[in-house]
Amino acid sequence: MNYYIGIDLGTSAMKSILTDARGTIVRQATATYDVIYPQNGWTEQNPSDWIVALNNVLAELLCVGKNCNKCDINDCLSAKSDTLSIVKCVKGISFGGQMHGLVALDKHGEVIRPCILWNDGRTEKQTAYLNEVVGKQTLSELTGNIAFAGFTAPKLLWLKENEPDNFARIDKIMLPKDYLAYYLSGVVATDYSDASGTLLLDVKNKCWSQKMANVCGISLQNLPELHESYDVIGTIKHDIAARFGMSDVKVVIGAGDNAAAAIGTGTVNDGDCNVSLGTSGTIFVCQNKFSVDRNNALHSFAHANGKWHLMGCILSAASCRKWWLEDILETCDYATDEQQISNVDSGNVIFLPYLSGERSPHNDVNAKGAFVGLTATTTRAQISRAVLEGVAFAIRDCYEVAKANGLQITHTNLCGGGARSATWQQIFADVLGIPVHILATEQGPSYGAAILAMVGCSVYRDVAEATEQMVSVKQTILPNPQNVAKYQKKYETFTKLYPLLKTLSI
Repeated sequence: MNYYIGIDLGTSAMKSILTDARGTIVRQATATYDVIYPQNGWTEQNPSDWIVALNNVLAELLCVGKNCNKCDINDCLSAKSDTLSIVKCVKGISFGGQMHGLVALDKHGEVIRPCILWNDGRTEKQTAYLNEVVGKQTLSELTGNIAFAGFTAPKLLWLKENEPDNFARIDKIMLPKDYLAYYLSGVVATDYSDASGTLLLDVKNKCWSQKMANVCGISLQNLPELHESYDVIGTIKHDIAARFGMSDVKVVIGAGDNAAAAIGTGTVNDGDCNVSLGTSGTIFVCQNKFSVDRNNALHSFAHANGKWHLMGCILSAASCRKWWLEDILETCDYATDEQQISNVDSGNVIFLPYLSGERSPHNDVNAKGAFVGLTATTTRAQISRAVLEGVAFAIRDCYEVAKANGLQITHTNLCGGGARSATWQQIFADVLGIPVHILATEQGPSYGAAILAMVGCSVYRDVAEATEQMVSVKQTILPNPQNVAKYQKKYETFTKLYPLLKTLSI
């Protein structure tokens, strides 16, 4: 039996799985790392922390050293020699990872400064320059997208203006998951799905934009090789392979986290939809042909299956519930909260989930969160439920844009940490008014990465064949007609609040 590794480089943790060729998960490992907050609204991470995490999860997945006693793979319970035979049967590794982060390397291959993350808000000035001076129409023609504060191109402009010495040292520009692939293989590469979020890629024609490189003051030689997400870019370097007892393991470049999650949920056919509830929230709709949202409220990106998708991203999703419970109420008892809100009507309480500004569809780094409709009789449970509803309403904003562009969405998959909440599952079905599929495997990007590793290693002919074999629906949540009508009225009020609050300049 051959084995494959999928790595998900998240914002706060690296999640990894070891699967067999049928897609059965035989082992999982997680490692955490810190987010650095140099100033209010700024977020960074040290890529060296990702490498520590990568080595730790590989050690645990492969039963190396102190972690060997945790092994639960049936074939290697009894003897070390059996464990080594499992390690020798690892054939491929691939990645899903947080998008947009700026990893800059010097000519020696060393990281120049901490990575500026996807949710960093320091580039308001540079984003405005791109949208207003270069112009939204020009950007859309060159890349299929306009500038958002989290994208990589505004970060390059910020670095050029604020850290010119560091900018002058840049030899190669990478995205977070690609740094892992570089560490393992020595190859500087990326895939089209992740590159789509840099604002440097001509997404329609799948090539770097010379004009956008000129705008950012870089050359095309500074940018990594471009590949489909299932392409093999090399093999794990001998010294690293020897450390873990592996041999001839193919490195498959992988995909941005949302595209990888879409693969992991089988969201691969034209019109297929996936909603992901992680730190951020996304709605991801597949397209066989490239198209651009006429208002550029959604992103037009390449998909990990070789085609394209439209995506809306809200910056705060499951993180809203975490903020409310852990930071405000100072409790980690999610189970009790779930019980309290499952059958509660939130009444007139509405939550705007803009805790970190907002990307889609508002593109406003200064957007603020808010509770509206509180009274002296409002309960904790009503507010807790309103938090979940507010996130669903924000996703619906993006869903409505997709529908206005002619996409026929008949159902959606739901994944991510927030998708484990049965209450949230029903809220999404009712707010969107469509069936919600809960999948048998809940690993999201790491599972998609493992699938891409298998396709790269020719276990399956293509992504569609692989997902058809490996992804299945565990449960379908149907919308409740009475709740759909109730949420329609509440959503109409929700859509009026952001424009009103924006005028207050809080």
